[in-house]
Amino acid sequence: MAARLSKEGKSSGQGGWAEIVRLIKIAKPEIRWLGISCIFLLISSAVTMSIPFSVGRILDIATAKKDEPTVLGLTLTQFFLGFAAFMTLGAVSNFGRVVLLRIVGERVVARLRTQLYRRTYVQDAEFFDANRVGDLISRLSSDTVVVGKSITQNISDGLRALVSGATGFCAMAWLSPQLTSVILLMFPPIAIGAFFYGRTIRNISRQIQKNLGTLTKIAEERLGNIKTSQAFAGEIQEIGRYNKQVRKIFALGRRESIIAATFYGSTGWAGNMTILALLVVGGNLVKSDAMSLGDLTSFMMYTVFAGSSLFGVSGFYSELMKGVGAASRLFELQDRHPTIPATVGTKVVSAQGPIKFSKVSFAYPTRPAVSIFNGLDFEIPSGSNVCIVGPSGGGKSTVASLLLRFYNPTEGTITINGKDIKEMNVKSLRRRIGMVAQEPVLFSGSVAENIAYGRPQASRTEIVAAARKANCGFISDFPEGLETQVGARGAQLSGGQKQRIAIARALLKDPDILILDEATSALDAESETLVNAALAALLRGRSTTISIAHRLSTIKRSDQIIVLSSDGTVAEVGSYNKLSADPESAFSKLMEWQMSGGEPTSRPPKVM
Repeated sequence: MAARLSKEGKSSGQGGWAEIVRLIKIAKPEIRWLGISCIFLLISSAVTMSIPFSVGRILDIATAKKDEPTVLGLTLTQFFLGFAAFMTLGAVSNFGRVVLLRIVGERVVARLRTQLYRRTYVQDAEFFDANRVGDLISRLSSDTVVVGKSITQNISDGLRALVSGATGFCAMAWLSPQLTSVILLMFPPIAIGAFFYGRTIRNISRQIQKNLGTLTKIAEERLGNIKTSQAFAGEIQEIGRYNKQVRKIFALGRRESIIAATFYGSTGWAGNMTILALLVVGGNLVKSDAMSLGDLTSFMMYTVFAGSSLFGVSGFYSELMKGVGAASRLFELQDRHPTIPATVGTKVVSAQGPIKFSKVSFAYPTRPAVSIFNGLDFEIPSGSNVCIVGPSGGGKSTVASLLLRFYNPTEGTITINGKDIKEMNVKSLRRRIGMVAQEPVLFSGSVAENIAYGRPQASRTEIVAAARKANCGFISDFPEGLETQVGARGAQLSGGQKQRIAIARALLKDPDILILDEATSALDAESETLVNAALAALLRGRSTTISIAHRLSTIKRSDQIIVLSSDGTVAEVGSYNKLSADPESAFSKLMEWQMSGGEPTSRPPKVM
């Protein structure tokens, strides 16, 4: 299944009917409340549709000038009192319908968002490489609102319009078949126009939702990197980029407005012409005593009600098509299954043991033509401290990504203690691996919550112990200590502070394998020494430590160095003393180039 989602969503190719069926199924858990709201709808519609009949009867009584007029066997006073009570019942029913449908609509939107967020969160790394976060946020926010409205409030309004229209048409046919035939002449062109209007609105809605996703993506990405933009004085450029996308959405909205105005204007004109024709024909019928004035009045009122219902059905159809357009984007996300299921496979109790890469080949799914590894072979002894070095872009961090099963190798196997990690349960495997990235990521919340992220059930004592081992003494300088809020992405902390909290988070997991991807790059020399000493004392002889580093201090501390070549293979393996003793070794050449500062005049060594 393709990782990249289409911007418009995947259409069923059945005119939207498959999406409509799925939309109705989404509301199935609320069927009881929807049923009650439909009862309220029928009551309120019955009250509304009784008004033209009552007005007609009263007009006939007024023109007949009887001494003791009655309506349905009731005196006028009794009828008016009863009708007032009936209309009050209609108002109460309408209130109940609106309240229930609003609540049901919010429940449906909440359920949709929960399901989609869960589905999004279990996707693999390939999926997030191929799709922008802004587009996913747009699907989770605006698309779910459109879909929720289309299957609750909109369906209610559509049913109300259908019931009122059908009742009005039956009443008109009963009052005057001759006048009803005049209306039937106008119905086919309006129905055809409504069909094409709805289809056009559906397509425009898809384009609007697609562009809203792009707009969200631009805002999320640019505002998330506002300091970089401001540092390069890129404010005008970014505002222009955002405004350009806003203008695209405005153009689509303007086009939708023109189409809607054309449709409603033309159908309104047709409706007015129909009423004019009815007045001409109906007036002649009243003159010839073929129809009473009251019946003509009732008929005209039913015509207005039926016309409004026809507009309501048209509006219902167009809103439903908007929902179909948004639903196609949601269902595309909901139907995608990750290529690496997180809960399938053998549960991992321990990840101790030798780690072996055997003839591993790999290319990122989003760049299949660019090979990262070509027959990569190496073994990491259990409990050892290994450092992986190599040229920039040589795949050092990719080793960690493959070990964490963010991706699967295209060829070859990766084993831990002789067991292929493809056969392991991904979630349980990752619980046994600690990871500290070069750019640590913290979440909004307290320092304690971030340290305990991998083990939410950890005690306060364990959190404090992990913080001490990672040299997080700065926490005691904060007025609120461990309860200090770190801000969005840890914005309230320095780079070194974030790095040490990330190390504490990894240590608290008590992992069997610890991956340090330039984990001490943001620390000063003193802090690095203290953290390295703590790591060495804690992990030696128990956990396997894989360090991806450029710093000589980190490389020297390792038991073994694996040098990756630029062609995706292992250039050489050995201890620091062994590799550095040979001036012609790939490691020595790489260190020499790095020590020279990577000057533009000196090319990076071609590690073979």
